[in-house]
Amino acid sequence: MTILGSLVGLYERLAADGEVPAFGFSRENVSYAIVLSPDGRVEDVRDMRDTSGKKPSPGRLTVPRAVKRTGQALPNFLWDKTSFALGVSAKNRPDEIARIAREHAAFKDFHRELLANCDDHDARAFLRFLDRWRPDELGSLLHADDMLDTNIVFQPDDAARKLLHERPFVRDIWSRHLAKKKGAEGLCLVTGEHTAIARLHPSVKGVAGAQSSGASLVSFDKDAFKSFGKERGANAPVSERAAFAYGAALNTLLEHGSRRRVRIGDATTVFWAEAAGSQAHAAAAEDLFSSLVGVPPADEEETAKVRDKLDAVAKGRPLDEVDPGVDENTRFWVLGLAPNAARLSIRFWRQNTIGELFRRVARHWDDLRLEPPPWRTPPPAWLLLKETAAQGKAQNIPPALSGALMRAILSDGRYPRSLLAAIVGRMRADKRITGLRAAICKACLARDHRLDFEREDIPVGLNREEANPAYRLGRLFAVYESVQRAALGKVSATIKDRYFGAASATPASVFPLLERNSTNHLAKLRKDGRADWFDREIDEIVAGMDTTFPRSLRLEDQGRFAIGYHHQRATRRKVDKVDNGSDAGAVANETPSFFGKEDQL
Repeated sequence: MTILGSLVGLYERLAADGEVPAFGFSRENVSYAIVLSPDGRVEDVRDMRDTSGKKPSPGRLTVPRAVKRTGQALPNFLWDKTSFALGVSAKNRPDEIARIAREHAAFKDFHRELLANCDDHDARAFLRFLDRWRPDELGSLLHADDMLDTNIVFQPDDAARKLLHERPFVRDIWSRHLAKKKGAEGLCLVTGEHTAIARLHPSVKGVAGAQSSGASLVSFDKDAFKSFGKERGANAPVSERAAFAYGAALNTLLEHGSRRRVRIGDATTVFWAEAAGSQAHAAAAEDLFSSLVGVPPADEEETAKVRDKLDAVAKGRPLDEVDPGVDENTRFWVLGLAPNAARLSIRFWRQNTIGELFRRVARHWDDLRLEPPPWRTPPPAWLLLKETAAQGKAQNIPPALSGALMRAILSDGRYPRSLLAAIVGRMRADKRITGLRAAICKACLARDHRLDFEREDIPVGLNREEANPAYRLGRLFAVYESVQRAALGKVSATIKDRYFGAASATPASVFPLLERNSTNHLAKLRKDGRADWFDREIDEIVAGMDTTFPRSLRLEDQGRFAIGYHHQRATRRKVDKVDNGSDAGAVANETPSFFGKEDQL
């Protein structure tokens, strides 16, 4: 099923439960309601904002569908921002005054036309308000300053009555107006019906980085996009109802506080489920998926449950046996959206069952598995992406990487080569060889081996029998660093800080120097009997290597170098704990989870 078709199906299911607006309506941010007397005077101003947080935020109201403004003064019906509804704005520059006047005039003309033949006394009161209102009267109203440039609605002076746009007669007027504006008819590519085709598609709000006023998923506004002389939406005919439905469904998924939305890199990801005859199964599947790709709960007990479920599924147990609240045949959709000027880009799109998606995420986490584990539960995708970014800032994540990573996870395909390249580049640049970064390298190599792109597998924990030269060089580098620390104590810069990048890429240029320095440090340690363990480790590592160091290492082997380094460092830490009389097994839990500080060794 296509993306738009799936979203239209979701809209129909949500509409049956009253979770989305009816055709011709939308949910918008509204801050104030102007209370009108029968003669059109302003009786009061009601604050419609949500004050439960630290700062008041606009309330969400279902109103007649917002117009799509393309540089024109197009008003909304019975609600709008103050420049349209009241003729006032915080923008008082001379070049803005004429624009505000045009917008307010358009608002008045539009409503006089639509309500001209309406005999309802509330509609007449509103028309009287439009006749007598003067923008310079704003200062006399309650909340005058805070109201500027917010959206406002109107209400009769009887507090027990509905807002004006909620009255049944208003809905009838609005429906008739929409029917008159029907565009040219054609065959809808989504529903297959011959009906009115949408000229402009709805704006989608809530995608991180996109315009706050909304961006289009489907749009044609350049001559290059025209086909056979067709204008705008006629190039990809979608009916007005189908366009409205997919837009309403997307906007509902993307609403603030939605449990069906998560940010992964530059992609705002939405997901939804459909279980035959059971909304509870669908909700349970959505909650489960959110915990897999989003931020798992910080509660230790809940974290352990997620880990246990994954382990059980990875061992072959059915998902509905592991979690009886989830039907593994529940259909599931995942859509990743990213900003692209005034449009939205599709980063990834997957449709499957929750059972299959769960198994694919379980395989992804199994590919990440490293011993000792540098986390309490495997990290979500957004944290992996953050490790590729300069200074650890989300805005520095390579733009296309989030989509490529999620496609690999959800399809059980090959991880993007750019992921391994970005991680290796970060380690060479900032010299932070964390357990999480080593795990990303391990995941890329382990999956490539499983998919027959790499001949050699990669060990999960320290493997003293592993003969790969790059892996052994990483281990040797870690021992040399430990020798330096033991001989010199705390130093301003270790060999990792000075030579890790060169050692992992061009070993022959660096390791002879490291070997000579290590010999001097070991001589110092032999004087007090502290060199025995280091001598054994170096002899064991070197015994399985060629006599010459490689001139260079390919990208995959630079990843093996980092993994060998991490494994050897973890082993040394375990030895240090045993020497100090503590529990060696505690090393696995000594690195914090991703809920706190980073897991740097």
